[in-house]
Amino acid sequence: MSDHFTNPPTVEIRTLLRRIKTIAVVGLSASPSRPSHGVARALQGFGYRIIPVNPAVTEVLGERAYPSLRDLPEPVDLVDVFREPSHAAGIVDDCIALKLPALWLQDGVVDEAAALRAQAAGLTVVMDRCIYRDYIQLIL
Repeated sequence: MSDHFTNPPTVEIRTLLRRIKTIAVVGLSASPSRPSHGVARALQGFGYRIIPVNPAVTEVLGERAYPSLRDLPEPVDLVDVFREPSHAAGIVDDCIALKLPALWLQDGVVDEAAALRAQAAGLTVVMDRCIYRDYIQLIL
């Protein structure tokens, strides 16, 4: 394995977006002005089930929120992260411990070491890309 992270090829990202059904959105804000809120609302419109992960809120976009990935009542197909890059390593720890299949680090969420660790543990990892923009470009 190289010591540089590389995103999956476009065809794999398209396959991932078609395969997933349930997305845990880490750092989902209840504020409609925040990018996480707009992206999650759009993902709901595309037919995905959103599960908010944010200890500061109890509900977002009609879905109950959970304080952490470890508190989720069910497995998810993808973890979409809207947090500062300094939180990525801990989120990767949770994803690996919970044997979650895929991790998406949104635009600006860059932690190469954490992304490589998640990949090495078998997760599909997309980093520093917007899931909404990729959905529009690859699926619609």
